[in-house]
Amino acid sequence: MVRGPGDTWASGDAYEPYVGRWSRRVAHEFLPWLSVEPDRHWLDVGCGTGALTETVLAVAAPARVMGVEPSEGYLRHARHQINDRRATFEVGNALSLPVTDESFDAVVSGLVLNFVPDPAQAVREMARAAAGGGVVGAYVWDYAGDMQLMRYFWDAAVALDPGARDLDEGVRFPVCGAEPLRRLFLGAGLAGVEVRAIDVPTPFGDFDDYWTPFLGGQGPAPGYAMALTEEHRAGLRDRIRSVLPTADDGSISLMARAWAARGRRAGPDARPQRT
Repeated sequence: MVRGPGDTWASGDAYEPYVGRWSRRVAHEFLPWLSVEPDRHWLDVGCGTGALTETVLAVAAPARVMGVEPSEGYLRHARHQINDRRATFEVGNALSLPVTDESFDAVVSGLVLNFVPDPAQAVREMARAAAGGGVVGAYVWDYAGDMQLMRYFWDAAVALDPGARDLDEGVRFPVCGAEPLRRLFLGAGLAGVEVRAIDVPTPFGDFDDYWTPFLGGQGPAPGYAMALTEEHRAGLRDRIRSVLPTADDGSISLMARAWAARGRRAGPDARPQRT
């Protein structure tokens, strides 16, 4: 993964309340859009804590799902949470997947492409793993736009510390947009490439529900928050609290937008899929 000075990816328990719970909401819209028939073989690239794998098992009726992930800590969490014989997990790198060519009907990735050092190579590897006619799909957060829980964080952080701009995911990850994703999929030789936005609500019961996940240290924003002194972290917390749209009962209703892309690998062994 591409890491900034404060990026950490190790604790599944800390990641889940931060963005794992919202990734599942995106996955519930993303997977039906892929139109993959039941009883197919799936590969989840950069499976993390298993949010996407778990959703595939729940809604896509797969024959099996293999999750590949470089973080041992995340894999431990996924294996503990997912007790389904159709699911297996393996340590591996998105740039050199530990799978044979053309061995999966659906190859997917959630919230990963921006964190690998060569996103184009990662999509080429996903295409390599897909069987003829197989689906390749991925989604990433719209960091620079409507992934609101992070935009409120970074806008406040940069207002207090202009140097934080270099760590802002909206600046660091230009691949997280419609046209960059489209180019990645076309560059991997995929056919029928389509890109869409997926918007999901991200409600918080109160400010603590919003703020506490940033103290878990998982990812750029929490890593930045935990690198601050207590005084500066309190200043950031108070600034964010002052601008969030908070209802009279203390709840906070935000939206998270993800950009999703899909395409198919052409080939003589193409299997018919639902359109």
